Amino acid sequence: MEDERKDGAYGTPQKYDPTFKGPIYNRGCTDVICCVLLLLAIVGYVAVGIIAWTHGDPRKVIYPTDSRGEFCGQKGTKNANKPFLFYFNIVKCASPLVLLEFQCPTPQICVEKCPDRYLTYLNARGSRDFEYYKQFCVPDFQTNKGVVEVLRDGDCPAVLIPSKPLAQRCFPAIHAHKGVLMVGNETTYEDGHGSRKNITELVEGAKKANGVLEARQLAMRIFEDYTVSWYWIVIGLVIAMVLSLLFIILLRFLAGIMVWVMIIMVILVLGYGIFHCYMEYARLRGEAGSDISLVDLGFQTDLRVYLHLRQTWMAFMIILSILEVIIILLLIFLRKRILIAIALIKEASRAVGYVMCSMLYPLVTFFLLCLCIAYWASTAVFLSTSNEAVYKIFDDETCPLVGKTCKPEIFPSSNESRLCPKARCQFAFYGGESGYHQALLGLQIFNVFMFFWLANFVLALGQVTLAGAFASYYWALRKPDDLPAFPLFSAFSRALRYHTGSLAFGALILAIVQIIRVMLEYLDQRLKAAENKFAKFLMTCLKCCFWCLEKFIKFLNRNAYIMIAIYGTNFCTSARNAFFLLMRNIIRVAVLDKVTDFLFLLGKLLIVGSVGILAFFFFTHRIRIVQDTAPPLNYYWVPILTVIVGSYLIAHGFFSVYGMCVDTLFLCFCEDLERNDGSQERPYFMSPELRDILLKGSAEEGKWEETEE
Repeated sequence: MEDERKDGAYGTPQKYDPTFKGPIYNRGCTDVICCVLLLLAIVGYVAVGIIAWTHGDPRKVIYPTDSRGEFCGQKGTKNANKPFLFYFNIVKCASPLVLLEFQCPTPQICVEKCPDRYLTYLNARGSRDFEYYKQFCVPDFQTNKGVVEVLRDGDCPAVLIPSKPLAQRCFPAIHAHKGVLMVGNETTYEDGHGSRKNITELVEGAKKANGVLEARQLAMRIFEDYTVSWYWIVIGLVIAMVLSLLFIILLRFLAGIMVWVMIIMVILVLGYGIFHCYMEYARLRGEAGSDISLVDLGFQTDLRVYLHLRQTWMAFMIILSILEVIIILLLIFLRKRILIAIALIKEASRAVGYVMCSMLYPLVTFFLLCLCIAYWASTAVFLSTSNEAVYKIFDDETCPLVGKTCKPEIFPSSNESRLCPKARCQFAFYGGESGYHQALLGLQIFNVFMFFWLANFVLALGQVTLAGAFASYYWALRKPDDLPAFPLFSAFSRALRYHTGSLAFGALILAIVQIIRVMLEYLDQRLKAAENKFAKFLMTCLKCCFWCLEKFIKFLNRNAYIMIAIYGTNFCTSARNAFFLLMRNIIRVAVLDKVTDFLFLLGKLLIVGSVGILAFFFFTHRIRIVQDTAPPLNYYWVPILTVIVGSYLIAHGFFSVYGMCVDTLFLCFCEDLERNDGSQERPYFMSPELRDILLKGSAEEGKWEETEE
């Protein structure tokens, strides 16, 4: 008799159908309304991009802007040969006005190079150095003015100090000499009014200014690290790709051996990590300052400082030890289930072997995702730079008009100039008050939403394509003779021709949840300064709930796409059937599906850990291919983290094919058990090896202990 436990709450099991031979070819279009909505949204997205490209100017992000709103170092402008921005008095960048206007209240000009000597205007005037000094004055500087008039009108800086370019801006070249902070080789400077001051005041002011711009400097140092190490990062990612491909090929022929080798290697890699952390912890014993706690040290932009603390290595050692113990315990308790999962991986390896071109499909997904990311990023940049130059009044002294907008063309003859004689009308930021500028925030939100929708659509297309190809393999009674000629291409064409609307529907639901999560993160950042504990608790609960909802929707969508690839039903029907099928086989889901996910995670960790350790030893100069191979870096963790994250994405791309294959075979296996009984009239479609170990494992779990009477 049929298993009555399958009927009722979780739907009716599939019945035997002698005509069913795998993915249905005669199917119709599904969820047409969502397909139309997606096309209209894409048209609107293109229109937004055209509007942004019409109004935007990326040069506002790339190049610095002087006090007149003109770009430095941009071809086709009068400052084309002047790539650096020079501040007359960088100490004023420490003013609170910078936080409000994002602009220093001091004249700024474009220069060919930053000053490399200490020189005051008084000393330079009338000497041979005056020609050198004039290049740091305003372009229309008149030499017939007196000293007081020049300094009063802000035509020239009062003093030049040695500076170095950073992010195309000149910052004081502060360095330590015998424990004393110095700028260049000077210890005093003249302020232009006859008084000499200690250079420490300038250093402190420069330090404050650098504190205001610390985040930007950190970003630029990271950018510099990328510029000198990008080719080594690419080499590391190529190594990760080769290792992933080699691992997948070996998994195809030696699935059982490779899984156990993978498990042992992960344990050994973690064990080495624990040993290395202990050796570093022991090495720092007795060193001065190594016992300072992380709390006392606080946040440091140079993360290498933390590696000189024993507490850091102790924390690393504890984390790795916990991971090691968890993995070992899971392996002990899941040892029988791992044998069952290995059988499923072997079957997946055979499927991948017969549909070998499926290993190349992640490249298609990667290419389409790159197009989505590139269009989103370029549109975001053009939208953010489509504002107009806004000029405001700046004054060193008290003036009621400070902060008000002005026009530099008419400011010298305006009433504002007479009320505040020492005030200046200089560039503040890019903005605007038109209807278009007021709609920019909404356009940016639409840009992010469309990125989520299109990215999820691309991922869904890949999942349906792979599921259709692997389902064709499973439902072929005589493998590989009954396989279609081009299973991957057939599945891809079916997905685009009939199920674009269903893929858009699933991607839309996920995109809505993701955009809500982004808004919650934005609100959370805005409410961080609030003292309302209930609001913080509510925000935390909402973030947690929507995170769980996103994970559940991804899991449900993935299985719904498998059903779409097999039966050609619409999204809601496919999602319901997939959910009910999984619930009717809930123990198998825990026994097989999740254990294989765990094994694939270990494979990713093995590849990432191996490449990460190699990158760590290389960029910290522990190993060298040739003399001085590794480039000098500000933060060596920048390329290391990049290689680790990139290696994980590459490994995930390769293993995602296996993961989709396992999920498809698992759902087909559950359907096969419901449709057929293994008799000569109703034979199973699964391979004999898979049938033997899976049915034996199911009996051990007590899931299918009932038999026909």
